[in-house]
Amino acid sequence: MKDKKQGKAKVLERGTAGSVRASVSFPEALYRSLEEIAKQKKVSLAWVVRDAAELYVAEKWPLFRERG
Repeated sequence: MKDKKQGKAKVLERGTAGSVRASVSFPEALYRSLEEIAKQKKVSLAWVVRDAAELYVAEKWPLFRERG
């Protein structure tokens, strides 16, 4: 969610271990594909989305990859 005055994303809810909850909209076909991947891998849809986001960042901006 964007704060119109500051132009920064608001933190909606902080989870444990420094995670941040976000709401994301997907085209219906993409969402169904993500659900199918999650079902096949026997993981949550959230896990699939986090994994995809981490892979995207690592590919596009390898210097920003978390060290751990």
